Order: sequence, then structure tokens, then C-alpha cells
Amino acid sequence: MTHDQGSNGMAPLPLPFEVDVTLRPGDGILAAADDTFAPPPDFLRRLDGEIEETGGEVDLDPEVEAAIGRTMFDLPNSEDGSVTVLLPQGNIERAPSQALVRIKSRDKREYLGIVTAGPFSEPDSIRGDSPMITTIVTRGGDIYLPPYHGRVQVSIMGEVQQNAATIPPRFRPLPNSPVFALSDEESAAALHAGGDIQLGHVIGHDQLEVGVPSDLKSVLPRHTAVLGTTGGGKSTTIARLVQQAQAAGMAIILLDVEGEYTFLHEETEDPHMLAGLQELHLEAAGIPADAMTLYHLVDRDTANPDHPHVRPFSLQFARLSPYAVIEILDLSEAQTERFLKAYDVAKVVMRELHIFPEQGNADQERFVLEMDEFERGYPRLTLSFMMDIVGACLAVADKVDPTPFNADLQSPNIIALLKQKIAELKVPGNAISWRALLGRLSRLNRLKVFDTAATRAKPLDYHDLLRPGAVSVIDLSDAGMSELSNIVIADLLRGVQEAQDEAYQAYEKAKLRNEVAEQPARVLLIIEEAHEFLSAERIEKMPILFQQLARIAKRGRKRWLGLVFVTQLPQHLPRQVFGLVNSYVLHKVTDPQVVSALQRTVSGIDENLWKRLPGLAPGQAIVSFPHMTRPLLVAIDPAPAKLRLID
Repeated sequence: MTHDQGSNGMAPLPLPFEVDVTLRPGDGILAAADDTFAPPPDFLRRLDGEIEETGGEVDLDPEVEAAIGRTMFDLPNSEDGSVTVLLPQGNIERAPSQALVRIKSRDKREYLGIVTAGPFSEPDSIRGDSPMITTIVTRGGDIYLPPYHGRVQVSIMGEVQQNAATIPPRFRPLPNSPVFALSDEESAAALHAGGDIQLGHVIGHDQLEVGVPSDLKSVLPRHTAVLGTTGGGKSTTIARLVQQAQAAGMAIILLDVEGEYTFLHEETEDPHMLAGLQELHLEAAGIPADAMTLYHLVDRDTANPDHPHVRPFSLQFARLSPYAVIEILDLSEAQTERFLKAYDVAKVVMRELHIFPEQGNADQERFVLEMDEFERGYPRLTLSFMMDIVGACLAVADKVDPTPFNADLQSPNIIALLKQKIAELKVPGNAISWRALLGRLSRLNRLKVFDTAATRAKPLDYHDLLRPGAVSVIDLSDAGMSELSNIVIADLLRGVQEAQDEAYQAYEKAKLRNEVAEQPARVLLIIEEAHEFLSAERIEKMPILFQQLARIAKRGRKRWLGLVFVTQLPQHLPRQVFGLVNSYVLHKVTDPQVVSALQRTVSGIDENLWKRLPGLAPGQAIVSFPHMTRPLLVAIDPAPAKLRLID
């Protein structure tokens, strides 16, 4: 026998020296004329006889022969829900990270699993860190490379039943059970990661697409968070999401605090994006210009004034809950008391003057009785009217006659009415507090965005924003102050929710009458830089505003209104916000404390994926949606539309 062939037919470790093999009498092996070794003449006849006596040759199951590896025995450090699989050297590349496998346990049970660690390469019959291996690798190169095998860690996703249903596993696969690799088609069926809104491809599977179904209420309406550091790829993800959602017929409303998405109607010009699109056989394309409208606050600039559909808009003070105004303006206790008293005076005066409710209008009377001031403000109450009421209270505190600016309040009879109501409602004095309150309201008024004339800018038409296939980008890049952006966001959330409620009520009434009715649009509302609006510090100071958001989020799940929170500072988002979210797209996060906090908040993600989060490349993300069997590491597709800034 030569030194390079073992008795079991497998090649042992090649040795860097000669071995002297001497035949002894009785070995049963004869030397041939060419110095090779040959079996004795009756060897094959005796072998055939022994095989026949034991029942003949064994036909191996072709499926078993197709196995890429086998399960290993458990060790003291083995963990529940995970098994070790050993692979022959030639099969290592067939089990990359995130590969799906089927394990046919020797007890007739079948399991579905996914590779969560490895593949690792280990030498046969010797430790990989032994001095001999170290010497061979560092000095011998490929000449004396020993035979080796692969090892992967497989997380058990479930036990497969006879009806193909998957249930939580009750047992573990037995040792030495064959393991089979799933095809891309089988993997797609097992992962349930498909959808008409395509986000990207599973890393390790070039043909396995990851998408979001736009027609399932259990997915997008349950709200999404897109998190990651600057440069991780959040903007690319949002641009891709918007483009795909628009193509699926959804109505998209995007709150853009930096003007980054104001060019989405143009195709991308970024060379990296173009190269990525070409590799995936995708074309650069912007959102149809007719489908996109760019909104900006009146008397504020937009990041893209050349957009074909630019519309300025104003705000309505009457839509803001008085309690939200108190929080946004950060009023003191004394100022809050006076603001609410002045608000009561304003309501009484508006009723006396038949501004609202109008005389004899039963619907408006009923609206006032049913109105919830934690949700919205008093109808038709303008900021200038409110300032006149506060000014009148200040004048009474100073013991002088009020001098209103609104023409409707300037007559002597109305001034007398003001003084009478201020006295009847026992409005507190202290001119200093009234001046401070008037100063806060004047600051809002100087922004010149409230209750403007229709010729300058109309308020947003929320029903128009909810057209199927419409993309509405609200450009807040020139808002100038975070309080103003917060007012816009609060007003928009409330207005969109009311409009969607009305659309659903009309749809349901039509169905009851057996009339043909078009189902309301599926809506996706994206809040960029969500930490500026929903930081833990702000929520502590603005509980009413957060309660409004929570109510909208809960109602949105029933009314096809999905929220998407985007931030580069997830550590600033409070746990209450994560309580509203069921779907996650996690880009690179390097802060260990943030990763640890996310681990405690986001469930279902394997430890190995969390370890990879700080090192993700731009465009890579851990994606978790309710329709998916498990979270996956995904390469997000490049954005075909143009971004003003690339993240």
C-alpha cells in the first residue's frame, strides 16, 4: 500500500517525507511485475460471495446521496433551536450564510432551517490550530494542504408536517441526519418574502427577491421603522419604497425635512446607482411627473423650485388642538392657564357673533357638542382672532379698553361684549403673564403661515393627497424652526387620518346600500428625521401630541394608513414609538448601546444578525416584516430616481 491511500479508500494527510512499506509473508497481497500491488487471484470471487451472503449490494437512496451534509452530535455548549451540520469539502459552497436547508431526521421527522453561522472550514482528524497545521499553512502553501470539511450552524425554523405546514419544533434532528439545500424557488416559498413592492435581494441568494405586499393590511398598516447611521442607505431605501409603492397604486405622503426627495420625478444620475441598476438589469427612472406634487409652506422656499408641480400651502390655527399648541409653544403653567381661559372666551364670542356655529345650523351645533379638543381646535378660530382675545384680556388686566385688530371685533358693542365675557369667565389678571403669552402667539404669527388669504396659499387638501398613485412630498427644508415643522406634521397626521376616515365611512355606507363603491386608497405616510418630532425628550414634554399620534397609528391599522418612521438617531426615539411599529429595516448602526437597546425592543432577529449590524455595508439592511417567516439580511436595490443627497 502506498502512503497516499488509506485502507478506507480516503486520502489521509499527505506527509512531507517517505514511508517505507515492506510486505511480509501472509499479508495476502502480491507484487505485480510493474512493482504495483495486486490482490490475490481469488480475492474478487471471495468478496462477491460475502456480499451475496449478507443480502446483496445496498442501493443508496438517491435523495440521501444528494445531501450536502449531515447533522453533528450535540455538545455541552449546544443551544436550543440550533444544530451543527458538517459538510464534505466539495459541498462547502452549497451552504452559504442565510441558505435554507431541509433536515430529514432519522426519526422520520423533517425540519426547515437556515444557515446562521458559517460556513467554516476545519481540517479532518486534527485541530485547526495545531502546530502541524500552523506549519503547513504558513510554510507549505498548497503543497501539503490536508483534507478538510465544512461546518455551519443551522437555526431550526420549524418542523414540516405531512400537509407541508410548518409548526414550532418540539424535538431536535437526530445526529447523522441528512441535510439538503433548498433551491431559490423552494427558499422563496419557505421564507414568504415576496411582494409587489420589491426592496432588494437576500444576501447569498442573487435570485431571491425580498418584497412587501401592498395589499395586505397585516403588513404596511402595522407601521415601519427605517433606522441607521448617516451613509447607511436609508434614503436609498425610502426612494426605492416610494417608487415601488407608487407603481403599486398606493398614495404616498413624504415629510421631507431636508429637501432630499424633491427630485424624485427625475431619473438618477449617480454613477454608483447606475452601476447597481445595470447589474440587476433595472433601468433608471423617476416617478411620473404627473403623479408627484411638491408642497412647501407659504413664504418659504423649496429645495427644487423648478419642479413642474409646486404648490405652497398655509396652516389653519383652528385645526390645532389647544393642548397641542400649549405643548408646542412650551407654555409655562401660568401661561397655560391664561391661554385656556382666553380660548374659552374666544369660543363664547364666536358663538355670540354667529361665526361658529352659524345661527340655526343644527349640524354645526352638534359638531361643537361632540368635538374633542384633545384632537383638534375650535372651527374657524384664526390665530389673529386668538391674539385679539389675548390682547383684550391683557387690556382688562391693565384696566384699559381693548383695541382689537380684526374688523369683526372693533365695534364698541363687541368690545363691551369682550369685557363682559372676560369678567363672566373670571379670567385671571397679572399683565406680565398675559404679555408673555401674547409674545409666544406673536412669534407664531410672524411666521406668516397661518390663515393666509386664499390668493396667497390655500391649506392642504387632504382628500387630494389620498389619490391612488399620488406622491406628495412636503418640503420642510426651509421651515426655519422645529416647532413649525412639528405643527405641520401634527396637522398633516390629523388631517390625513380624518380624510381617510371619511373615505372609509362613505365606502362602507355605499356597500350597505349595495352600491358600487371604490375602496379608499392604501396610504403610506413617511416621516423623515422622526427623532426631531418624536424624541423621548419631546414626548415627555408633549404627551398630548404623542397620544394623537398613537390614536392615528391604531386607527390607521384598520383604515389602510401606514406610517414609516425614518431616523439616523434611533436612540432618541422612545420605547412608546417602537410599540407602534411591527416592521423594521435596520441599516448600519455602530453604537453598541443603541444595538443593545434595539435587541431588547425588536424581536425575532438572530444573535448572529445583530453582530453583523455594526459592520453592514451601505445599502445592506436587516429586514423584518410580519409576512416574512424570519428576518433576513438584504441588499437593498439601488434607487432608480434622483436623490438630492445620497445616503
